[in-house]
Amino acid sequence: MADTPHEIEQSVPLFWPMAAVLGWQEAGYQAMADGLRFVQEAAEISAPPEPDWASPNEVLLDLDTMRLRDFGGSGTGLPVIIDAPYAGHSATIADFAPGQSLVATLLAAGLGRVLVTDWKSAGPEMRDFDIDKYLAEINVAIDEVGGRAILVGLCQGGWMSAMVAARFPSKVAALVLAGSPIDTDAGDGPIRRMAHETPLSAYRDMVASHHGRMSGSLMLTGWKNMHAEKQYLGKFLDLYAHIEDRNYIERTETFERWYENPLDLPGRYYLQAIDLLFKQNLFAKGEFLGLGRRLSLKDVTCPAYLLAGDSDDITTREQVFAAEDLLGTPKTQIRKLLAKGGHIGLFMGRHTLADVWPGIAQWIAEQGGK
Repeated sequence: MADTPHEIEQSVPLFWPMAAVLGWQEAGYQAMADGLRFVQEAAEISAPPEPDWASPNEVLLDLDTMRLRDFGGSGTGLPVIIDAPYAGHSATIADFAPGQSLVATLLAAGLGRVLVTDWKSAGPEMRDFDIDKYLAEINVAIDEVGGRAILVGLCQGGWMSAMVAARFPSKVAALVLAGSPIDTDAGDGPIRRMAHETPLSAYRDMVASHHGRMSGSLMLTGWKNMHAEKQYLGKFLDLYAHIEDRNYIERTETFERWYENPLDLPGRYYLQAIDLLFKQNLFAKGEFLGLGRRLSLKDVTCPAYLLAGDSDDITTREQVFAAEDLLGTPKTQIRKLLAKGGHIGLFMGRHTLADVWPGIAQWIAEQGGK
């Protein structure tokens, strides 16, 4: 390969001053170009467009609380409804990106039909929606797909799925609880501490400040402050360090589209969750009133699969695995697995989807989902 002018100049001592200047200029131009790209990308990830679904789907139902999205499937088994988290972010976490899609993983395993609860951001008209409203519409979704389904509850979607299984046992053939806080007093995570240490009046004030809704942006700020150094400095340093890595940039943009577009929650639903579930832990105690009945986890007798993350600081493993003793399901029909990684990774992490969820999909198939 022929030497470039810069290399020739460096090979002749007489020309070293010119080579040094030229090198400085090239470095300066590159730094300027990198700096401009960094500014553009930093602005992009700070205020990105809304997230997209990675897989083709159609809206089967458009209800007050959600759009029930149908991703199809190739079999004739029981439908599998992924009850997505409703805690301030989009349900697209279940179908995040190619290679990072729980939906695609379940479909690839041959499950008959996969659907997702696409929860809506709360508008002013939704401020008085309560937990009962959400349970009732999950029940409507099950009826729409034949009256019996397998529920896969992710995070907060887990306790909602468990409530539906307790209220309508014959409608839930099997239950997967992934990163789901079933016993909110178990373990010692930061969410548990915040729920107990922050007075309910503070949560009420936050809801009142947003006219009866819990602001997604306010919640997002709280999550970021749990990892302030990473969120406010580290991720931007990483972005600059990888500014010429297009794959890294694309992955970052995809994540930030999900992360930086929070959902508002109905104030009544949110305050019920904080007070009745996270402060009083009524569901685990068998004292939560749902759709006119006292709900007991002992009424959940279907096969269950419990999945927790070993470094999950949102839902500790103890909060998930406590379900083993609380459910009415025989222990011989309960499976438990502790996966490597944190909270979000349980639902969209590449390694978890490749190494853990295919086994769960096989278990779902054995319960009638194929």
